Amino acid sequence: MVTFQREAISINVGSRLKELREARNISMRTLATKSGLSANALSMIEREKTSPSVSTLYKLADAMGISITAFFGPESDKRQVVFLKSDERTRMAFTRGVFEALGGEQFAGRVEPFMLTMESGATSGPHFITHTGHEFVFCLRGELDYQVEKELFHLSAGDSLLFASQLKHKWKNAGKTVTNALIIISGFAEGEQPNAMHWKKSE
Repeated sequence: MVTFQREAISINVGSRLKELREARNISMRTLATKSGLSANALSMIEREKTSPSVSTLYKLADAMGISITAFFGPESDKRQVVFLKSDERTRMAFTRGVFEALGGEQFAGRVEPFMLTMESGATSGPHFITHTGHEFVFCLRGELDYQVEKELFHLSAGDSLLFASQLKHKWKNAGKTVTNALIIISGFAEGEQPNAMHWKKSE
């Protein structure tokens, strides 16, 4: 079992969403229309009455024309070397889970690593996701079902999955315990943001 001695920095998703929206002079109604969400749902998120799903976060980022990494804090200068202590990385809650950034938002390169902690039943959302590049998944603890196109892969601790991420994919913790997984997105085209503008969802 992987354990950490120090806590990561938690991001208040609702406050950050409101900050990003207002900085772009986007009204709640306009953002609701662009994202396909209801104004009531956005209000609930901004007031921290509910936690958004992963797919909701992607929809909001896409509607505002930003990368999902923008939710982790103010944009900083990109660096060629990024070293993070365990209490320096940032995390963001989603429905039944936590999404942790591992330095990709600060790195001057085409790779974005994340740590996912998922309660039993947590999913990436109802829609398939596609984007350029490659996706690597390593299950650290628990169980994780990853569907790529029509094929379902069941990962247990120590199992890994690597695939071309233009293939439709989604995930779910179908086990009865908490799952931890490392996800690394790499090789996406320069200038593209696989966590926002180039994430496309299909039924």
